[in-house]
Amino acid sequence: MNVSNGDNHQYQQEVRQVAALLRAHEGPVVVLSHENPDGDALGSLLGLTRALRGLGKTVIAPMDVPRYLRFLPTPGETSGPLTAWPEGALAVVVDVDNNDPGRVAGADLRQFGGEVVNLDHHGTNQRRATAGVVDPSLPAAVMIVADVLNELGVTWTEQLATPLMLGLITDTGSFRFDSVTPQTFVCAAQLLERGAQLGWINDQMGQQPRAYYLLLREVLDTMEFLRGGRVVMARVDEAMLTRAGASWEDVENYVGMLRNSEGADLAVMIKDFGERIKLSLRSRGGVSAQNVAVALGGGGHVSASGASLSEPYPAVRHRLDEAIGAELARVDDPARDMAGHP
Repeated sequence: MNVSNGDNHQYQQEVRQVAALLRAHEGPVVVLSHENPDGDALGSLLGLTRALRGLGKTVIAPMDVPRYLRFLPTPGETSGPLTAWPEGALAVVVDVDNNDPGRVAGADLRQFGGEVVNLDHHGTNQRRATAGVVDPSLPAAVMIVADVLNELGVTWTEQLATPLMLGLITDTGSFRFDSVTPQTFVCAAQLLERGAQLGWINDQMGQQPRAYYLLLREVLDTMEFLRGGRVVMARVDEAMLTRAGASWEDVENYVGMLRNSEGADLAVMIKDFGERIKLSLRSRGGVSAQNVAVALGGGGHVSASGASLSEPYPAVRHRLDEAIGAELARVDDPARDMAGHP
């Protein structure tokens, strides 16, 4: 039985269509996710990859797994980027819109002419795949993957349940976000019954290298409390990484720490690559990180989004301040929101 959105007939039909396509496909299956993968991306990819391999499918899973998640995949489960698509391949894109090739990592979808399956939970998804399940009401893509595996009739094991639990933990903030629903806990309970190693995941996720703390000291020096403390912002650049002996991977968790600032409605972590900027945004209450990100050419969820801009920091900072100002004005003026203003 599908538990993620079990009362939705269209959802159930889409899950059945995806499972039927996966079951019938006889060629290689290439499973992809987004750049800078998080726990939901990796969990979705590993859960689906392991299940399909268990059904006798040939699966290729190109992913550059970040250091903090390397405790989960076994050697050989993921591979480097594809330089050419294998003949007769089926592409499965998880936790990202397949129509956003700039964010899909591991292979160039623009050079692929075959069938595409898309499993995603982002509201900005354009829903243009051969078969797909896109449900923004779900807090994590792994919940969709779990339903697809149920429809495939797989034999559940700890090896399948644990990566899906990783995705559930990370995209719900350990079940602390408003996106959590009763069905989220039902899914978590089923994964636990199937052997998911919840304690082990949390222990592994809580470990950080020395460089993480040395870099954190530098990042804290850049913190800004703006608009009466409603916006908290910090920045990191290559020079800071060099001094701390850290890497860009060590930056990933900082935005969540910024969000924990009392009174903060929006947290912004700025990765300054010089002529290119990446933004990670987190919000709470009525403030939409998604609106800010979309205004800057990015996307994501209402409470967790991001954007990448090919401009130096001063130019991006001006645009960022404008986008933040527009979003806070929308929140502070309900009449403006009802009139249809973004």
